[in-house]
Amino acid sequence: MRILIVSQYFWPENFRVNDLTEELSRRGHEVTVLTGEPNYPEGDIFPSYRADPKAFARFGDVPVIRVPVIPRKQSSIWLLLNYLSFAISASVFGVWKLRGRPFDAIFVFQTSPITAALPAILLRRLKRAPMLMWILDLWPDTLAAIGVVKSPRLLNLVGKLVRFVYKRCDRILVQSRAFTDKVAMLAGGTERIRYFPGWAESVFAADKVVPAADELSPYADDFKILFAGNIGEAQDFPAILDAAEALQDVPQLRWIIVGDGRAASQVREEIMRRGLQDAVILLGRHPLDRMPAFFAGADALLVTLRAEPIWSMTIPGKVQSYLAAGKPLLAMIETAAGAMNVGAIASVGSSGWGTTLAGLIVGPNDLAASLKLPPAAGRAQMQTALQLIVLAARGREIWALDGVYNRLEDPEGLKRECEDGRLLGFDGKTLIHPNQIDIARTAFDPTRIELDEARELIAAATGGAERFKDRLIEDLHVAAAKALLARAGVA
Repeated sequence: MRILIVSQYFWPENFRVNDLTEELSRRGHEVTVLTGEPNYPEGDIFPSYRADPKAFARFGDVPVIRVPVIPRKQSSIWLLLNYLSFAISASVFGVWKLRGRPFDAIFVFQTSPITAALPAILLRRLKRAPMLMWILDLWPDTLAAIGVVKSPRLLNLVGKLVRFVYKRCDRILVQSRAFTDKVAMLAGGTERIRYFPGWAESVFAADKVVPAADELSPYADDFKILFAGNIGEAQDFPAILDAAEALQDVPQLRWIIVGDGRAASQVREEIMRRGLQDAVILLGRHPLDRMPAFFAGADALLVTLRAEPIWSMTIPGKVQSYLAAGKPLLAMIETAAGAMNVGAIASVGSSGWGTTLAGLIVGPNDLAASLKLPPAAGRAQMQTALQLIVLAARGREIWALDGVYNRLEDPEGLKRECEDGRLLGFDGKTLIHPNQIDIARTAFDPTRIELDEARELIAAATGGAERFKDRLIEDLHVAAAKALLARAGVA
């Protein structure tokens, strides 16, 4: 097939459309890419491109048609100008450069902005070719969530633009199942919508063993929490720095940031202001092929998004890469939208990525705010959301961890909440102070009475349904008793 890929971002910028283009070409398709000048994530046109644009005119065997754009820079105004410039430039210069070239299909890589699809719609009509769009960002929700557009009237206009685009797609792919209802509302139904998840890049192949990055050697004896990727508004770096500040007294804990972006300078300034230079280490942007080495040297990998409904439905691209790296990944459910979509979130990793999500964590403070509960509300008012999280975890056989207890000087309150969490089915609880460890361990560890009864039940069972003390038991009760003993580390 003769395929035209329309994407505002493309190599040497790091996006999965690069992998897709390479694979389609490898399979024998005649692929052409229409894109802009590389300027993501730093916000300026890449110096290497400025020095020699012709060096970026082909991606392997694939011709790359580039059109001029206004770089993103570091402000919302520049970002909007960047969005508009590609839509206009690709619709004028792109269409002209592609004149006379027939195509069998047009593929739109739709991360932000939605306006990148406008030249594709024009080309769809001119080339009489079907158009397929892969949606990775939901508009206008994304604009509102990152604060680029705050006017309800303008957001309504963007919504109408999105509806215009969706209705002209012959097929729509969504990166998250949670997107389906939102997209269907604007597209006029689900008939043209298909689920198309992301993937881990080939550099993260499970059979490749790499040593830890040299940049991490100064922190070899420390516990390293590593974030890799874009440093922007959506990634909620204020929350990361709040966590680093709260844990500043924990010895040998390091927060390693590998990446760059529009918010990097503000993050750097905030680290200095809070005095976190020793705890939070900015290592800058590194090429994709270095990431396995950074991941190999990390003890935990961090993925964050702001507590907005739209981000509760979004699966960040780095999730698949983190999963492929073989590190445990925990997802925090801290919004109403997250609780409503917890089943889809829990299924992350079930599409052949090599491993799965390790567990779900409750974010009680943000969850209560998202539910708009009054300050006097307690756990009872969140019971339904808590049970949904446990149900989703049990359905996927992953961990369910209860959220933090904020009152450091209230051990009895912590004990009650831990006991309540265990009765709800949680496997454990996240803690914010070393003084809470023993209380939580006591609450979640099986009691001596429970362990003795488990041993008695196993010893008494002969197979099938039978009476044990005052109740009927069967094989599933024996399995549960054995699991209880295994969890306690006893026979």
